[in-house]
This record gives sequence, structure tokens and C-alpha cells, in this order.
Amino acid sequence: MHDHPALKPPTIVIAPDSFKGSLSAADAAAAMADGARDAGLALGRADIHLTLCPMADGGEGTLDAIAAVWEVEPRTMLTVDALGRSRPARYAFSADGRTGLIEAAESNGLPLVANVFAQPQRADTFGVGLLARELLDLQVDEILLCVGGSASTDGGTGLLAGLGVRFLDAAGVSVAPGGAGLAQITSIDLSGLHPRARMVRWRVAVDVNNPLCGPAGAAAVFGPQKGAQPSDVAQLDAGLAHLAAIVFAATGENMRDRSGAGAAGGMPATLVPLLGAELVIGSTLVADAVGLASKMASADLVLTGEGSFDSQSLGGKVAVAVARLAPAGCPVVVIAGRVELSSADTAASGVTAAFSIAGGPATLDDLQKHAAERVRETAAQAVALFLHSR
Repeated sequence: MHDHPALKPPTIVIAPDSFKGSLSAADAAAAMADGARDAGLALGRADIHLTLCPMADGGEGTLDAIAAVWEVEPRTMLTVDALGRSRPARYAFSADGRTGLIEAAESNGLPLVANVFAQPQRADTFGVGLLARELLDLQVDEILLCVGGSASTDGGTGLLAGLGVRFLDAAGVSVAPGGAGLAQITSIDLSGLHPRARMVRWRVAVDVNNPLCGPAGAAAVFGPQKGAQPSDVAQLDAGLAHLAAIVFAATGENMRDRSGAGAAGGMPATLVPLLGAELVIGSTLVADAVGLASKMASADLVLTGEGSFDSQSLGGKVAVAVARLAPAGCPVVVIAGRVELSSADTAASGVTAAFSIAGGPATLDDLQKHAAERVRETAAQAVALFLHSR
């Protein structure tokens, strides 16, 4: 005798991003899980099977999200910030020790240099290179590098310098760190490069498609956020263009107009041609790292979410990435601080339905203050609707 399908315990996978300024991804997942249990108990379905998989898009919070799913504790080491000041930074590697994870902003993040006068031409990625060197020394086979939130515009030269590469001027002397020295580079000395740097697989998580140079490039679009004045922007853009020319002459790889090369102050401009790094949409990299597709393979319902479900969500943010990996026919529900997409755009993205946690008129402060309980209640409503339909 077969059980009626409606009596089979439903499997719900919960895979949200963080709600910026309100909830970490783990906290958002926990609140959704509480809501799902509330709905189950109210409807006499205490048999719900929940799988929590906090997500991220490669920016802030990615280290914590992946480490939580890997069930490892991040490690801490001494490195330097974007201005060369000593500071601790975290990194992680998988339980089997084969994959290392760096959230670049742990070292060269913009908030870490907010306590001093902005130095957009001096800021570099050397500290990120020290983190990478540590992982290479630990014999990892792959490095996942999440580059969001950078304070620098150095084309990744600082990171490579941390791995032993020298960027030389016409006199054979190492150029000044940061974007300021890019225009003086005449050659690249790879003789001191860490011996394992080209042996490992590098995957770089990016969440923008900006080219390296020009009006939509790293300096023009993101430089002002890092304190760059118009004159700085012009010099940084020219420096990145010069770097691209030097790299092209050395490797034959043209990074100047490549989509995504302008991420994190142009970090991919040297990582791709010199280390063979792959550029990956951040949410895709995270989904792969945490095995999201396999976790969702038997799901009957998927709950995901983020602070704002809007047009930017369509460009590779977490909610849409989750929807694209969900099994065919499995409903995917987004719970968000605000929902700005139409039902048609929502459906076109692969999402079944999207609900805002704002039950009525509310200030941002109120939503943030009560985010956990509002996410819990919205999840309970969504799961109750799902259970009624079974």
C-alpha cells in the first residue's frame, strides 16, 4: 500500500542572502525556518524537513555564509589594510583542506580605512595577497576570491606583489604601491611569484560587469566611492589603461574592455592573464561552493530572500541564482524587505512569488529593528499557503 503523496513529509530548502543592515544570511535563514515550523505546527504538519543553506553574492558576508555551510571556523592571521597598516583578517578553507576562501574586504575593505583621510591613489591589495600566500602555503588546490567592497584601484598589482611579483619602472625599480604607480610600469617580473600560484585554480567572484577603463570603468564608476576626486579618477583610469597595455604586451590577453574586469578596482586585470583566474558571478560561486543544487534536488519548496528584490536582483543576485538552480516544478518564494519587481518580471526570473516583510506602511528603521520577526511571520504565511496546496 502506498502513502498518499500529500502525507509525505515536505522538504523545504531555505537559502537566503543577508538583509543588509538587518540580518545576516544565517539569521535570515533561521527566521524563515522558525516561520516554516510555525506554519507546520498550526496546520498539524510537524513533519516538515528543513534544510538551511545561508547564501551570499560574493560580497560582504560571503566568508561567514560559506564557512557556516562548510561547518568550519574561519581562521585569523595578521595582514595589512589597503593603506599598509597592520590588521588581523579572516580566511577559511574547506574541511578537506583543498579549497581556500578569501573575502578580500577583510583586508582591503573600504570601511577599514574610513578612519583616515581618503588616499585613493595609494590604496592597494597587498594585504589580500598575503592572505592568498597563506592559503598557497597551506597547500590548497583552489582559491575562491570574493572581491566586493574594495578600497583600492590598483588593478590587482598589490595582490600579486604579495605573491612575489614585481612591477618595475624604466629603471628596474618597483613602482609605488596602489593606482599611483600604474602609469610608471614598463615590465613585470614574475621570477619571484609563489611557486604554487599558477598551480591552483583561482575563481574570482564578481558582482558587476564593468570594463576596466573608460566611462563605465573601475575608476570612473567606483573611484568616487573610494574618495577619488575628478583628477584622481582621470589618473587612475589612465593608469589602468597603461597596465592593460603592459599586460597585453606580456601575455596577449586584452583585459581593457572585458566584462567584469573593472570589479574591485580592476583586480581581475592582472589575476586573469597572469594567474589564469576565472571570473564567476558571485552568487554562482557561492552556490557551487556550498553545493546548493544538490541540497535542492529533492526540495518541495524553496525559500530565499534578500533586502530588496528589484531590477538588480536580475543581474546575478542570490534570489534569482537560487531560482535558476531549483529543480523543475519546485516553487521558489522570495521574502524581501521590499519587492519592486512586477509579477511578470518575477515569473520571468524563475521565481514563483515574492513577498515583502512590510505588512503595511513602515519606516526603514522599523523594518530593520523588527526584521527577524517580520521575516518569520512572512515565511509562515508563505509556507501555510504551500501546505494548503498539497
